[in-house]
Amino acid sequence: MFEQEYESFWKAQVRNASGQRLEMLQRDLTGTKKLLEAVLLPVLGSLDDLILEYEMLSVSGMKIYAVVCLPRLRTVFEEDSFVTHAEKITRDRFSFERVRARSVAILGYTYFPYSRDELEKKASFCQRNLFELIGRVGNVEGTGMNQLPVYEREVLRFAVYNRKPFQLKDVCEWLQLRKEACRQVVRELEFKGLVNAVGGSATRCHKFMISEKAVALLHRS
Repeated sequence: MFEQEYESFWKAQVRNASGQRLEMLQRDLTGTKKLLEAVLLPVLGSLDDLILEYEMLSVSGMKIYAVVCLPRLRTVFEEDSFVTHAEKITRDRFSFERVRARSVAILGYTYFPYSRDELEKKASFCQRNLFELIGRVGNVEGTGMNQLPVYEREVLRFAVYNRKPFQLKDVCEWLQLRKEACRQVVRELEFKGLVNAVGGSATRCHKFMISEKAVALLHRS
């Protein structure tokens, strides 16, 4: 399933590429595939908004390429192998990587790297990190979160950070509001399909969980 989706995604990227970016896309992208499969696709739900080998201009005027970029969140994702980025790196290359990271920051992007070992051994942890990032920046213009009332946004952001079912008492603690007010906020979120009831009965629910629709809303234009 992933292989087919990746193949279609990669071909679309190649069709729209030229010059050095095209050459970069035709290299061995094993690490990039692992990043997409282990973290980005499970969290984002789609590869559609991502750009491989995203071209930028460094502070020195050189072209640099981000492994994967999500422009809507102005975030650059990287997969770093210990062997190529630490064990066998030259001093000049090490310095270049620092300049490259600063250039990404100067251009207003969040630099969000993962190691190959993390992707292979701690995929769930890597996904939680990205969920937390989305929860923290998900209310910026263009992501859809700013269309929700502030209390609903806050509940979703806390829920993304927790990544586990929450109760009404948790919402009261997050929002510092009375129980009835928090119950109304949760009802609105449930009505909009942004949280789902977990456990309980048809008349009384004890816990809630953020929905995939809500996660998608965090990074939708």
